[in-house]
Amino acid sequence: MTAGRTHKTDKTHKTHCPYCALQCGMEIGTGREIRITPRTDVPANASGALCQKGWTAAELLTNGSRLTTPLLHGEPVAWEAALDHVAARLSEIRAEHGPDAVAVFGGGGLTNEKAYTLGKFARVALGTSQIDYNGRFCMSSAAAASIRAFGMDRGLPFPVTDLAGADVVLLAGANVAETMPPFVRHLEGPRAIVVDPRRTPTARRAWLHLQPAPGTDLALALGLLHLVVAEGLVDEAYVAGRTSGFEEVRTSLASWWPERVERITGVPVYRMRQAVRALAAAGRAYVLTGRGVEQHAKGTDTVTAFVNLALALGLPGRHGSGYGCLTGQGNGQGGREHGQKADQLPGYRRIDDPAARAHVAGVWGVAPESLPGPGRSAYELLDALGTPGGPRALLVFGSNPLVSAPASERVAGRLAGLDLLVVCDVVLSETAARADVVFPVTQWAEETGTMTNLEGRVLLRRRAVEPPDGVRSDLEVIAELAARLGHRFPSRPREVFDELRRASAGGAADYSGITYERVEAGPGVFWPCPEPGHPGTPRPFLDRFATPDGRARFVPVGHRPPAEEPDEDYPLHLTTGRVLAHYQSGAQTRRIAPLVRAAPEPFVELHPDLAERLGIRPGDVVRVSSRRGEDRAPARISDAVRRDTVFMPFHWEGVNRLTNPALDPMSRMPEFKVCAVRVERDS
Repeated sequence: MTAGRTHKTDKTHKTHCPYCALQCGMEIGTGREIRITPRTDVPANASGALCQKGWTAAELLTNGSRLTTPLLHGEPVAWEAALDHVAARLSEIRAEHGPDAVAVFGGGGLTNEKAYTLGKFARVALGTSQIDYNGRFCMSSAAAASIRAFGMDRGLPFPVTDLAGADVVLLAGANVAETMPPFVRHLEGPRAIVVDPRRTPTARRAWLHLQPAPGTDLALALGLLHLVVAEGLVDEAYVAGRTSGFEEVRTSLASWWPERVERITGVPVYRMRQAVRALAAAGRAYVLTGRGVEQHAKGTDTVTAFVNLALALGLPGRHGSGYGCLTGQGNGQGGREHGQKADQLPGYRRIDDPAARAHVAGVWGVAPESLPGPGRSAYELLDALGTPGGPRALLVFGSNPLVSAPASERVAGRLAGLDLLVVCDVVLSETAARADVVFPVTQWAEETGTMTNLEGRVLLRRRAVEPPDGVRSDLEVIAELAARLGHRFPSRPREVFDELRRASAGGAADYSGITYERVEAGPGVFWPCPEPGHPGTPRPFLDRFATPDGRARFVPVGHRPPAEEPDEDYPLHLTTGRVLAHYQSGAQTRRIAPLVRAAPEPFVELHPDLAERLGIRPGDVVRVSSRRGEDRAPARISDAVRRDTVFMPFHWEGVNRLTNPALDPMSRMPEFKVCAVRVERDS
């Protein structure tokens, strides 16, 4: 069922890291063992940097916990038997309950080819509208805000290397020193302003740290913009020439005077003034947002408030300045462009757009009316599983929702109520361990495919090593299941990419001019790239924004409290995040010995004053309870966290038993970053 390997290779293969959206370049080298070295020809890490996770990524390829045989109810079976069983059960469930009784859940780490094929499989082979992916928990609020402001969502609408030439960079809710350490090298020149409730390693490096109470980032952004207006720092010529809607926003700011914002956020007025004046005085400046301000039930409005701030200062669409969002997962950008999101078709098209449906249906060779409409968003999909009128079967690719979804105890109950749970994975994750059928699949260096990094740069991961015997690619699994359901799907990555190019043509994320040959010839190609001779678009907003009139749109927003505030029973805020050694749900990194040694277990971080009041000492096991569940972990005492807040990393099963599934009304993002909890020393 599992196997470890030693590889004998005779050449060096250029590829990219299996983890975050920076997609650092690396080489897999020759010898009796796999060796990883950083590349210097990839702009994201041109200085030759890799983080601890990247340096140890080879252990993913030789780890003894790899799955190598399909499992049926926990027992090894032949591939044909497992595929036949799944196809038969899918047919039975669809015949009895209808196509929407089958659901698909994808991942932001899947290659573009897999994300595209998964969306096609759901809508053509299964005929279901019930497909979404874990990227909904990552980028959805920033994507929604970017689309309504700029008409297009591309995480960084400029090359990451542009940041090095800035004078000031504001990072709101982004702890890049731990989440993507090589990114920090692009910030060595600018003065950094960091907005974060914790004094993270990124905040400790910053020129200025603004430390708001969890759930108050929106009020802080409104206060900063109020100061820009009050102190006469608006770039009036830019606002008049390149934007619309500012007067309504200007009027809406009247009540957000800085003293009021200080009372709400805890950020001193003088620090707000420092931040605003530094941004306004800078010749070149950037505003960047991350998960910390996005993973809220008001995340779209919070990002919008920071976008408004950037627009008032005249930053977006100017060479050397701008606004951007730091995509998290390896293919978080490409993963949301090509159809595995509930409301989208390839090319970042809307599934309810008749023209988009007609175009994609033509590529797929089906009638437009046969394509289903929008389905449920990620958490809503998971919460509907096994309920009356909800899906009876779920296929999971590249995700571990038992660890990553909010209110995870509730999600576990929903999974238990399914008639069929199928998981494709490299290892027996917490979700795979509960599956009826598990398919063992290839991973990053065992397969070829494209990824789109946080800049919108399409890159190529090359197959460098042979997969273990008995392992197949996700594309092969999907093609085999589709064939059993009466459809022919390509399974070769290059063939799939060529079809993706046709399907994306004319869309916002147009890949039609990008080929494997072009991507291989240099450090990737920026989309949109609408024809073979097109150079790609590293900075899409220099001349105009992607709105009908070419202007960026100001959108007025107002602060509101978190969906759940502390009270007598649950008097503290809980916020969650990452640690340097681990990635996402930890399914990969918690199996790599050096990373486990660096961060062996979860913890609860408390301020010394709070710990003293509760009688908790370092290392004590504490119980953290919310209205949804409880978790236990050792205490870590640190003044990096506020006195009214505790922090827990989310790489282990447990913390998301506590988090709040309250959803943003636009992006459907759950409120991961703040909920009310009670903390007690465990007896």
